[in-house]
Amino acid sequence: MRISVSVPPRRTGASRPTGLRPPTGVVPALMIVLLVPLLITFAAARPGLSVAEPVELGTAGAFAVLGASTVTNTGATVLTGDLGVSPGTAITGFPPGTVSGTVHAGDTAAAQAQADLTVAYDDAAAQPSDAVIPTELGGTTVTPGTYTSAAGTFGITGQLTLDAQGDPDAVFIFKTASTLITASAGTVTLVGGARARNVFWLVGSSATLGTGSDLAGTVLALTSITATTGVTVDGRLLARNGAVTLDTGTVTAPAAPAPGPLSISVPAAADLGSVTAGRSGPSNNLGEVTVTDERGASPATWVVTVGSTDFTTGEGTESETIPGELVGYSPGAATRTTGDATFTPGTAGDLGSERVAFSASDGIGNNSATWDPTITVTLPVGVVTGIYTATITHSVA
Repeated sequence: MRISVSVPPRRTGASRPTGLRPPTGVVPALMIVLLVPLLITFAAARPGLSVAEPVELGTAGAFAVLGASTVTNTGATVLTGDLGVSPGTAITGFPPGTVSGTVHAGDTAAAQAQADLTVAYDDAAAQPSDAVIPTELGGTTVTPGTYTSAAGTFGITGQLTLDAQGDPDAVFIFKTASTLITASAGTVTLVGGARARNVFWLVGSSATLGTGSDLAGTVLALTSITATTGVTVDGRLLARNGAVTLDTGTVTAPAAPAPGPLSISVPAAADLGSVTAGRSGPSNNLGEVTVTDERGASPATWVVTVGSTDFTTGEGTESETIPGELVGYSPGAATRTTGDATFTPGTAGDLGSERVAFSASDGIGNNSATWDPTITVTLPVGVVTGIYTATITHSVA
């Protein structure tokens, strides 16, 4: 962070020895301009293409199939991921069906997955809709967003194309108050970088996938799910209160995304304004500081610390120095946040030594926080005019 202090023209005939206070009666203006280079640069979060946000599945994300009362299978169904049921305990048809993950029949892992499924279902249900669209999705192309069925049901006859428009993180959420029904050989095709892990089907009753149909995305059904013969699902079948019925199909739970970075961005420059020598120092907002946590951690915690060097001009003599102890930092409240972590501003104080600027605690998964701190400079007695520079550093860990 640099402080630039420019000296406007003095009165005609006035002069001042370098490094000394101005003669009596001569009051040069002291302008302090705070420049803040981007000292720490990590991957910046790319803005989404729509209001839809990813639905955090918690431990339910590890399951290819999760039922509430029973899971019943016929034939050589192949599940990639975990298989579970809770509060029921009955899982039948494995073998001949196969499971690459772990089978949880009414155990604590299945119970926790059901609890997380409820949270995920409520999260998806609460997301605002971008548009109300017709029941029949076959033969259409849909871009990222959250969509609600006009008639309370969704059907797929033929091909539905989901186009992420080049954004691999684009999210698609389809909300139906009643049923989701795919016709025989109905398909969901992903283009433009769309990923099955970012597609969610919120079903207010039950879902039925027709013979040989091909679905992409995670089905979150309030009641039950039936996948008839030969169904392929690139996603998950998760039922909150009823049964899941399978028949010689394939369900592949999307791999969890690799953890992203914990990053911080700071403004490129800030102007603290101008003051007159001998008066109180400038005070202004620094500009937005943003932490983006894409690690998907549980709990989601981080701490940002901030410190400063002295502000100096010329050769940095005592009269040309504003020490860090005279530079105040007040984070203020967060201006924007995402995720469910608890975000806490640090206590306002001087930057004579490193201090906490902001922190996050609790919460699960990705989050972000933005704040606009206030920087206040107190001018020491004897300070001279000039261009002052320093570095203020934000670090996140």
